[in-house]
Amino acid sequence: MKKYVAYFTIGIFFGILMYKSEAASWFRIYEMFRFDSFHMYGIIGSALVIGVIGVQWIKRKDIKALGGRRMQLNKKQPSIARYLIGGTLFGLGWALAGACPGPMYVLLGSGYPAILVVLFGAVIGTFVYGIVRDKLPH
Repeated sequence: MKKYVAYFTIGIFFGILMYKSEAASWFRIYEMFRFDSFHMYGIIGSALVIGVIGVQWIKRKDIKALGGRRMQLNKKQPSIARYLIGGTLFGLGWALAGACPGPMYVLLGSGYPAILVVLFGAVIGTFVYGIVRDKLPH
């Protein structure tokens, strides 16, 4: 139960951070795709740098997960088809919804009920992926 409280707390903090930084704002995302503002590129670039530093720290210090298990980072063989198909689907979903998966819950918590349509689509998409997963190139 303790680990679920930790995950919930981290999720709440992440949601507040996304809301306050305007990373969940459709207008900020629109500005990014039109190359009108550096705001989102700065957020994404900062997340990339922090992620790289975090992964290196986990590798070097052998950090354990909240459950006490050793974290393992598996390397996958590069696949152009996987990146093209996955990136295209992700980009199309982001463009149609105006949000990537992270901010969907932030938008719901911010009082945008239209995001329920996107959340429903995400759940259905995840379900369909679970069905066809074994047939996809991984």
